[in-house]
Amino acid sequence: MNPFFTLDRLRPERFETPTILKKLASSSRQLAELKGMAASIPNQGILISSLGLQEAKDSSEIENIVTTHDELFQNDVHSDEASNPAAKEVLRYRQALRLGFDLVRQTGLITNNHILAIQAELEQNHAGFRQLPGTALKNSRNETIYTPPQDPTEIAVLMGDLERFINDGGGFAADPLIRMALIHHQF
Repeated sequence: MNPFFTLDRLRPERFETPTILKKLASSSRQLAELKGMAASIPNQGILISSLGLQEAKDSSEIENIVTTHDELFQNDVHSDEASNPAAKEVLRYRQALRLGFDLVRQTGLITNNHILAIQAELEQNHAGFRQLPGTALKNSRNETIYTPPQDPTEIAVLMGDLERFINDGGGFAADPLIRMALIHHQF
């Protein structure tokens, strides 16, 4: 029996609780407000670029890759000179985000091949999906609360499930924000 949860077993009604619907309404309002503000910016590319850089910086900090905005901007402008390795890594992350955006824009899909291309851009290699055992997460009492899939074959199956869920808009009748949260969680 597969101990990991596949998305095709989910029922959309599970996410129609009052608590979730209240948070969904609030999130939708905030996104609409952001969309309205963004529409007033003459060059939205500047906003998108700075948000991508901020996302890259924040996500890299999770991996203990810490840099400052000043270092990022200096490395971005002077990319040909010797520079801060953490800033270079964050800028690669931003480049990987751009690649992903361009791939989705070209095809209208997010495929496993796209994910692997983004990973190759970020890590500067073609390692593919994880082949080594993942790290179990523990709580403050040192109890294991989550163990990721360990078998490379199982990871490939789960990634195929995720790819189908991402690209089959009609297969799961829930709000797009709920779908996005589920995709993020499963990934």
